Amino acid sequence: MIPVERHQQILALVAERGVVSISELTERLGVSHMTIRRDVQKLEEQGAVLSVSGGVRTAERLAAEPSHLAKSAMYNDEKRAIGLLAAQHIPRHSCIYLDAGTTTLALARQLTERDDLLVVTNDFEIANLLIDSSGCRVIHTGGIVCRENRSCVGHAAAAALRHLAIDIAFISASCWGPRGIFTPDEDKVTVKQTVSEVSSKRVLLSDSSKYNKIATWLALPLATFDVIITDSQLSATAKENVGKGNGELLLAG
Repeated sequence: MIPVERHQQILALVAERGVVSISELTERLGVSHMTIRRDVQKLEEQGAVLSVSGGVRTAERLAAEPSHLAKSAMYNDEKRAIGLLAAQHIPRHSCIYLDAGTTTLALARQLTERDDLLVVTNDFEIANLLIDSSGCRVIHTGGIVCRENRSCVGHAAAAALRHLAIDIAFISASCWGPRGIFTPDEDKVTVKQTVSEVSSKRVLLSDSSKYNKIATWLALPLATFDVIITDSQLSATAKENVGKGNGELLLAG
């Protein structure tokens, strides 16, 4: 049986059961544990499955973006640690982009004592915070207003970014994995792709709870990012997969 056929059978079994042990896969497919583990690793790199202790399970799919209010109550310690670490990598007098999200908002909270930065954002919460509590200059992209996420998306927001030269873009993700960052909202894709094109350095900010989940739209391949900052709860397998051919991985907390 060739690898593609094994991969198809593994995916079919996982889809049917939710979780399948490595031992059962080796018995059903008549190959060694090492072969199955290589197959699972390949599928995990594609974002199709997730390794668990002694087995493999389906990758969780994000059907809709949680609201800003819902996200603001999740993983706040991890986001605070990520924001603190990210802030340490911003040179004076930089032009930076802060993507919409509560993790990038945690970074913005670390910048309230700065007065040397030009901050570009599509997030109203970030813009309001920096206007009220910092000496930073602020540019808001404008665009189609996404009420639940307090941000702007779509082609108008992307068009505003095309005229800028950004030193560091801090980009958020609804979910992410070895393939890249995903979103259930197509209007976010063009904004993330455009800012990655106009930025000298691209940094992914996302907590580990979002790892190896997928959504409909692949916004950016993981190799796009020069640096990936997440929290220290990222699994050993994830660290290995993320480190392959991608940017520098930094763990906060």
